[in-house]
Amino acid sequence: MKKFLILVAVAVLMLTNLSIARTKLVALPERAETVIRLDNPLYTLVEEERVLALQKGTNQVDFSWTGVSIDPDSIRIKILSHPDEVNLISVSYPPGENACIWQMYSPSPYEEKIRISYLLKNIDRLITYKAIADKDETKINLQSFLILRNFSGEDFQLAKILLDYGETYEKSVSHEETRQMLLVTKSSVPIEKKFTFDARKLPWDPEKVIGNVGIPVTYEIKNEKKHGLGEFALWSGKVRIFQDDGKGATIFLGEDNLNFTPVDEKCSLYVGDSRDIVVTQRKIKDIKINVRKNDSNAVILYDTDEIIKVEIENFKDMPSTLTLIEEIPGEWDIEETSHAYEKEDANTLKFNITLAPKAKETVTFHYHRRNVR
Repeated sequence: MKKFLILVAVAVLMLTNLSIARTKLVALPERAETVIRLDNPLYTLVEEERVLALQKGTNQVDFSWTGVSIDPDSIRIKILSHPDEVNLISVSYPPGENACIWQMYSPSPYEEKIRISYLLKNIDRLITYKAIADKDETKINLQSFLILRNFSGEDFQLAKILLDYGETYEKSVSHEETRQMLLVTKSSVPIEKKFTFDARKLPWDPEKVIGNVGIPVTYEIKNEKKHGLGEFALWSGKVRIFQDDGKGATIFLGEDNLNFTPVDEKCSLYVGDSRDIVVTQRKIKDIKINVRKNDSNAVILYDTDEIIKVEIENFKDMPSTLTLIEEIPGEWDIEETSHAYEKEDANTLKFNITLAPKAKETVTFHYHRRNVR
């Protein structure tokens, strides 16, 4: 497998005839340091430092590569040792070659440290999580892992691997190698266990369904400093969720995908369906009012007067919070509700109902729909 090849052609200004003479190409020393930055989920930025043996006068540095996918427009060079004396004169890209050529002027012979950066394809990363809830399901221990997969065609020896958060790792990563690294561990992160009945998706009357109707259960996590997080955004990734059984072992609850969660925002992890809460919803009133007809006595427009009744029963021995999502299409006005609600959008209401242990709760809301066709 061919690696990066960086060659230096030293051209010295001959005092006798003021012409530039090129010497033979010589290989550049090995990388002094390599950094692989994974801050951007779409691109991988590689930074490498090397030492050039520059002669006095104009030097030509050839940077070429084969078997790897570098974006040529992304290649940059930075002079580190003598930035005020050594100057980059020009950059050229030979046609039909995977290469670029730097013309550099040095006032004296120098061992010059430089940094070369470029975007490299075929290095990808995955973020995964492991979450262990306590027995009471009020807190979790959260671990974040970085999985790095190198299919770039290049071997990296002791590269520093950086994400925008977590530890910095110095690892060797060979071509076609996959590595998993622990990024962050957070203990006792508060969670809120929520039950959600979405009337748009779930059966209204569980008695008419064969088998029990499960209510989706989620753990809600707030990415805030007061909750033990909030130092950085949580990248999207698969989460495996467990629960402490109180006997020194854990129960596997399931898997979910954590969506990208900025600082001070919240995310929800689905952990399964519960049959400890039963929701029965019925429409107890639905009549047409303000009926409008055309000249042929056909109904063309009307309003409706509707009432929804939702009976909720909590069979658990502890308090629970149920989120009740309701949809009212078209134009509408609420006449009366038994509980406060939030309006998520023009057609969606959300009730947050706190249920006492072994208790029942009834939610009713009365509304008019306008201009129904």
